[in-house]
Amino acid sequence: MDLGGVPVMKSLYQKSILVTGSTGFLAKVFVEKVLREQPNVKKLFLLVRATDTKTAARRLQKEVIEKEVFKVLREKLGKDFDSFITNKVIPIVGDISCENLGVSNSDVREEIWREVDIIVNVAATTNFDERYDVSLNINALGAKRVLDFAKKCAKLEMLLHVSTAFVAGEREGVILEKPFYMGESLNGRPGLNIEAEMKLVEGRLKELCAYEATERAKTIAMKELGMIRSKLFGWPNTYVFTKALGEMLLLHSREDLPVVIIRPTIITSTYREPFPGWIEGTRTIDSLIVGYGKGKLKFFLGDLALTMDVIPGDMVVNAMIATMVVHLKQRSEFLYHVSSSVQNPVHYYTLENSTYQYFAKNPCKDKDGNLVKLGKVTVFPTMASFERYVTIRYRLPLKCLYMVNTAACKLLQPLYNDLDRKLNFVMRLIDIYGPYLFFQGRFDDLNLERLRTTMRADGAVTDMLGFDPKCIDWDDYFLNVHIPEGRRLEKSTVGVSMTICFPLQPCPSLSSWMVSSLLSKVGLLSIEMRRGGTVSTACQELARNLDIGLSKIVSIVVVVDFNRIGM
Repeated sequence: MDLGGVPVMKSLYQKSILVTGSTGFLAKVFVEKVLREQPNVKKLFLLVRATDTKTAARRLQKEVIEKEVFKVLREKLGKDFDSFITNKVIPIVGDISCENLGVSNSDVREEIWREVDIIVNVAATTNFDERYDVSLNINALGAKRVLDFAKKCAKLEMLLHVSTAFVAGEREGVILEKPFYMGESLNGRPGLNIEAEMKLVEGRLKELCAYEATERAKTIAMKELGMIRSKLFGWPNTYVFTKALGEMLLLHSREDLPVVIIRPTIITSTYREPFPGWIEGTRTIDSLIVGYGKGKLKFFLGDLALTMDVIPGDMVVNAMIATMVVHLKQRSEFLYHVSSSVQNPVHYYTLENSTYQYFAKNPCKDKDGNLVKLGKVTVFPTMASFERYVTIRYRLPLKCLYMVNTAACKLLQPLYNDLDRKLNFVMRLIDIYGPYLFFQGRFDDLNLERLRTTMRADGAVTDMLGFDPKCIDWDDYFLNVHIPEGRRLEKSTVGVSMTICFPLQPCPSLSSWMVSSLLSKVGLLSIEMRRGGTVSTACQELARNLDIGLSKIVSIVVVVDFNRIGM
């Protein structure tokens, strides 16, 4: 781990870096950090899914460069910002789900193979219950395609792959920074073979095609298959299972290529860089914060005394850069947890207290402009307590409704079906997210702590590259940084704004469309779009996720800059 006295960011001088998943939150923080702290980086090639170079450039501009995360760099460079970005950042049309990362232009491909020194793979699908074929193709095989591409780079010094700490599954206690090896399962079950999983998926899809299954039926079947196969080998969901498979493929096939695998825990808003509190979208714990502030969160399933392992996004990026630089040209494999639960644990009750304090002083307003009164949240500290509540409050009344419906010659069938569907959906969410609501593992970061110690001794850890969670005051971070900045960004977000009309219900107004929230609503009848009556792909996808037909939507008025989001 000897840095040889060379400052970390200086090691990126005149380096060319290829970044996948470049439109994602973590990649944006990474790109901004590199450009701001090492302006003499040679090139940043950003892989972007697009039909052509022009579309890729437009997507890069709208979804990356124009984001607020670049405001510090923009202010620093002033009028030279645009020319600097044009000179340093190169959009590349590509997709990790395709061979050669989908870079079809041979001249561009050859240039990357000739010029790139470092590859940073951040691309992934993070849906817990993603279609198995999709998740396998991106999270597992995508990682292998990035590795194959890296092997063709003439002067590659490092492949850094971002995974997730939760590949550990539902383990308890201290979880060590240990690699996965090919065929290793969490529960010791033999027979895990990635090629066999691929053949299983292909066979199932052929069966579905033979039966002329609809796309919706295929999606349901593939999602169910992913959850079944994940649990068979000890993982709680398709996302972490396929991320673990991706790690296996990387370590099994890397040969002598230098590989670093970073496993962050729950990533939250930036702690300090480029400014405190930057976040994009509603991420993980933010749905709880927003729901509580708006008076929508009535219940919480989970033990408030448990540790929630969260880590700010800029600390993850700083750890990525540090590990990447330290191991340049070291032809081995290195694995790091980026976590807080061992060094500086924070509990759910800290989040609860900070959220209450913030919204007590800064209350939200409802659609009529009235201040939202903070209500008491009922906490179910165990799954058993939640099951009892669901049985008494929902299952028994639903059973009674079933009996009444039967006696009434099925006159109440639509109501019964609707309530039964909603209950099944909630229980499916619990099945998917339940393992994390009562997660009792703590992610050891001994490897990263050793690196921090080495860098301190070498004078490399400065304000410019901090990634030690021990410096975080969690109460202050949530109360004065994460919650207020997240709320500000939510209010200022330019994107989809929906007004959805429900029978017998007031019309909620959403600043962004979150399917998880919309799924709890029912009774939709027709659709209206402010774009010449055209039903966009986005709304079709929304309807599919709501498990309803477009003919049932009452009114979705979409107010949006369509060029900005590409609808």
